[in-house]
Amino acid sequence: MKKLKIIIRRGKKNLWTLIFTALFSMPAFSQTANSPVFINFVYEGNDQVYTDNPLKPGEFYNPILQGCYPDPSITRKGDDYYLVTSTFAMFPGVPIFHSRDLVNWTQIGHVLDRKSQLIVHDCGISAGIYAPSIKYNPYNDTFYMITTQFSGGFGNIVVKTKDPLKGWSDPIKLAFNGIDPSIFFDDDGKTYVVHNDAPDRGKELYNGHRVIKVWEYDLEKDQVIAGTDKIIVDGGVDLSKKPIWIEAPHIYKKNGKYYLMCAEGGTGGWHSEVIFVSDNPKGPYTPAPGNPILTQRHFPRERENKVDWAGHADLVLGPDNKTYYGVFLAVRPNEKQRVNTGRETFILPVDWSGEFPVFVNGLVPMEPKLKMPSGVTENKAGKEGFFPNGNFTFADNFSAEKLDFRWIGLRGPREDFISTSKQGLKIKPFDANIKEVKPTSTLFYRQMHKTFSFTATVDYKPASEKDLAGMVALQSERFNYVFGITKKGADYYILLERTAGKLRSRETESKIVASAKIDLSKPVRLQVSAKGDDYQFSYSTNGTDFVNLGGTVSGDILSTDVAGGFTGCLLGLYATSANNAVPE
Repeated sequence: MKKLKIIIRRGKKNLWTLIFTALFSMPAFSQTANSPVFINFVYEGNDQVYTDNPLKPGEFYNPILQGCYPDPSITRKGDDYYLVTSTFAMFPGVPIFHSRDLVNWTQIGHVLDRKSQLIVHDCGISAGIYAPSIKYNPYNDTFYMITTQFSGGFGNIVVKTKDPLKGWSDPIKLAFNGIDPSIFFDDDGKTYVVHNDAPDRGKELYNGHRVIKVWEYDLEKDQVIAGTDKIIVDGGVDLSKKPIWIEAPHIYKKNGKYYLMCAEGGTGGWHSEVIFVSDNPKGPYTPAPGNPILTQRHFPRERENKVDWAGHADLVLGPDNKTYYGVFLAVRPNEKQRVNTGRETFILPVDWSGEFPVFVNGLVPMEPKLKMPSGVTENKAGKEGFFPNGNFTFADNFSAEKLDFRWIGLRGPREDFISTSKQGLKIKPFDANIKEVKPTSTLFYRQMHKTFSFTATVDYKPASEKDLAGMVALQSERFNYVFGITKKGADYYILLERTAGKLRSRETESKIVASAKIDLSKPVRLQVSAKGDDYQFSYSTNGTDFVNLGGTVSGDILSTDVAGGFTGCLLGLYATSANNAVPE
């Protein structure tokens, strides 16, 4: 009060300045007061397959990237390997990893980390970025990442850089349709782009009938050359068998011949990888007699440590400069055959001693472990900044200057709604809830295990029923669980809401599974955990004793085979000022 009197005595000018400032600062203060602060985050994964198969010296785990890291592509410059994967509407887009040995990987950032590169603010979670392909061109010392962006009016785009550690250019829109483009640099200086497309008008024979096209590419203009397009694969290996979804093409050159490798069968139970050969990059291409060269589709449905849906691969020469390796996507279903961890990145050695490459043990049930490449002596996964796999714990107090790259947003940058300090992670709530096709104020972490816990402490007091903060387990805007703290009347509540899309409809149905009054005199510890398909949502008001809310619920809606789409389950720290989940 003394301070106010001092200001008033200084004259009317200062008084009006004070009033003006106070009035226009009120919304900001109100928003800050209702911003939750999260601390002491811990993710712990504990899958039985890793307990039963401990690593021995000289071994590493497969997949190399657990959780939703699908459609991998890989390239090499000297001793450095770079790998990218799809991200759909996640922001930033296209994580990029670096390795020198194909075993130990470091995430060095994201290729598309600016709003000018990635326009996904108004698209569903499974739109956005599909199947990025990364290639290094030794003839101009430049990296290219070419992909399809199903949003923002982009279509097929290319970005490039001299150094992946220093960021990438804005997108250049490419003048062709279709999806899954890949670029190939021939040793005569010519460049080509191959991609999936629809058959010529009127020539589609069945649902899933697609073709592979090739174009010549002008490196100076960064554009395909009009009129050079040609269909080089029609339907797949054998059109008479009506193969579906030939896609994800890559061209390689070995011993003077050109090899075209593609995925076939759709990204599901019939997924596979096939190979063709030609004397010319523009064909004609002849399929190998031993196709497919990679698949898991022929084995019993109920098998131990099941890996399925293998395909969508890319090849690279290994560290010994003799053995090839292939990265590809596959899934590890839970005990109910549901795919909550999404499509993950696997790797296998490739035998290319004959005319055609074949994935080593890629046509038998896959094992959880591999021998390290020749000359690689140390597995550092989860140590010294290298990406973890197997069973691991990831803890974060959010006090670091830079947020870990594993934390992502949805449809917009993390920086638009978070701030970090020694006090923890503060989330500024957006006026949008998790069920809307808008940027959400949610910081996500991929589910990487079938058995896991995702735990954090939140300090928060909602001001109204429109305010909610807590956690989400999300497959999409139409299929998710919300576990959060809100207000009803004068009381605070914690609730669990299940949202599921209706079959054959764009409508959704949200239901309060359970709710309870809660004491917010102290911060609350929240936890999402799962054992296979069984999920639980629990809270503690004293930091140690957890109370389950809603019992055990099914993870069915967090699986792509139920919810559809292309992502795995995302676990999020969430806040909104547009809550419509009302405690019962």
